[in-house]
Amino acid sequence: MINVKLKDGSVRGIEENSTILDLAKSISKKLGKSAVVGEVNGTLVDLAYKLQNNDEVNIVTYDDEAGIEVMRHTTSHVMAQAVKRLYKDVKLAIGPTIENGFYYDFDIETPFNNEDLVKIEEEMNKIIKEDILLERMVVSREEALKLMEGRGEPYKVELIKDLPEGETISLYKQGNFIDLCRGPHLLSTKGIKDFKLTSVAGAYWRGNEKNKMLQRVYGVAFANKDILKSYLNNIEEAKKRDHRRLGKELKLFTFVDEGPGFPFFLPKGVILKNNLINYWRELHQKAGYVEVETPIMLNKKLWETSGHWDHYKENMFPSMKVDDEEFVLRPMNCPHHMLIYGNEIHSYRELPIKIGEFATDFRYEASGAVKGLERVRCMCQNDAHLFVRPDQIKDQFKEVVSLILDVYKDFGLDNYKFRLSLRDPEDKHKYFDDDEMWNKAENELREVLNEIGVEYTEAIGEAAFYGPKLDVEVKPAVGPEITLSTCQLDFLLPRRFNLSYIDSNGEKKVPVVLHRAIFGTFDRFTAFILEETKGALPLWLSPVQINVIPVNNEYHLEYANKVVDELRSKGFRVELDARDEKMGYKIRESQTKKIPYTLVLGNNERDNNTITYRMFGKENSTTIERDEFIDMIIKQVEEYK
Repeated sequence: MINVKLKDGSVRGIEENSTILDLAKSISKKLGKSAVVGEVNGTLVDLAYKLQNNDEVNIVTYDDEAGIEVMRHTTSHVMAQAVKRLYKDVKLAIGPTIENGFYYDFDIETPFNNEDLVKIEEEMNKIIKEDILLERMVVSREEALKLMEGRGEPYKVELIKDLPEGETISLYKQGNFIDLCRGPHLLSTKGIKDFKLTSVAGAYWRGNEKNKMLQRVYGVAFANKDILKSYLNNIEEAKKRDHRRLGKELKLFTFVDEGPGFPFFLPKGVILKNNLINYWRELHQKAGYVEVETPIMLNKKLWETSGHWDHYKENMFPSMKVDDEEFVLRPMNCPHHMLIYGNEIHSYRELPIKIGEFATDFRYEASGAVKGLERVRCMCQNDAHLFVRPDQIKDQFKEVVSLILDVYKDFGLDNYKFRLSLRDPEDKHKYFDDDEMWNKAENELREVLNEIGVEYTEAIGEAAFYGPKLDVEVKPAVGPEITLSTCQLDFLLPRRFNLSYIDSNGEKKVPVVLHRAIFGTFDRFTAFILEETKGALPLWLSPVQINVIPVNNEYHLEYANKVVDELRSKGFRVELDARDEKMGYKIRESQTKKIPYTLVLGNNERDNNTITYRMFGKENSTTIERDEFIDMIIKQVEEYK
């Protein structure tokens, strides 16, 4: 007999040469059936692993994330086996797990299509039903190379050759299929629960564009059908909400091959962007901000002074030479606003000074990271900087948080949470050296959040070197949480730029800066709001607010033009659809364009000075007096304010 220590601290005696599976079955029949792998002395191992005396053991099941990941990994091996059965000349590359699923890269002459995915799925289900055992084999480097060379797997040979000397090399065998893998895996293919192959894409071997392009097949796998169904439904919903698709359908923006990551805003997209800018401008004027405009490019020395050249250089475009100086496209606006503040001498009475800007910034994003408007190389920032006295930190921080909450209310955002990043008091050397300032600032930020009454979490050790930070994490309609708004205290940058104000005693003091962004960037916020609304933007924000359709141009166009002119005189963005097309077609198209109001004007409307309107997404139409309609939509636009 040997003794093993279980996760709950208890000690259990078992027969020598017992496996993880034997142990699980001895604990309970249910555990034996649900066991996936074991965790022995902190390391995941197969169920066939033989236990030693005094091992510390945890049985990992399908209820554990680690168990699901092992199942997904095994599913990738089953997919590789299925592909090898179906396509004899295919070469295997790699097949890791990823979030919610897995993929495998294959070298095959003819690219896979959707029909191939169906065939592969069917073959995978056959393999699962065959209940094939997965056997781990530990071999020498020479044995592994000989085996993979003999099986015609050049990518596996390359991987083996790149393994460090002395590293354990393991292979997994399932029937006549063998793959290079460190494991662990399910005991049998029958242990795979519910999966679905989702897509295929090209991928360079080892991510290097100089290498051969392979075929990457993606899949997802979950513990049961309900979770899988829910996930697939979410994927379909995400496709419907994808801002890239909506931007194309609604003719808001486009991208060109000549500039990956550089968005082109089309006329309707510019209207949308300007609406957001006008909203921002009005909001900030009321809150006492001044608006500035600064150059997109300045001397490299500026970025050396700010510290960005040393710490952010990899995210900046290379400098360019102008005459005898090096200039840099700005990735952010902070140093520029430091220069504006430093352009004058300031009294303590002037503070706080709040500077905002609609600024075009440039950041070098790797091609693989660029994604629609969410990750671009050229963006419109909407940030601002508040120059405050230390005694003003609390009040100004409170104003910023209140402003964030007001914006979220205007856009109907209610699923968000606050995250306060603080310094680690046990590791102070990583942070700007001013204990008194740190302690005071952190306590005041806590007090503000408590006074406003918002829930928040504290992230100890996640503050920036130069000060604590507040992030607002928003849960979108689909996908993971995103950080939408930030407010960062900065003790350091004002010192780097020798900024000061004259206090009541006539002495120079250093201000504190609050870096703050509510939308993040207009580009990212546009992507966010499109996906939240599925492109059905609120009336005040929509590029086209009203579409007017005369029933018959010969009899009703004059009245339609009269209505259009009046609506435009009230400031509404109106389109007139007088094309020689069927009425039903024009109404359907108006709905496809997600225009908030579609007006259909015929004899009744003309003769009675009325409006028949249909709201987007509604089946029924409503007829009311023209003045009543105009009053209604004016009120609707003003409500957001």
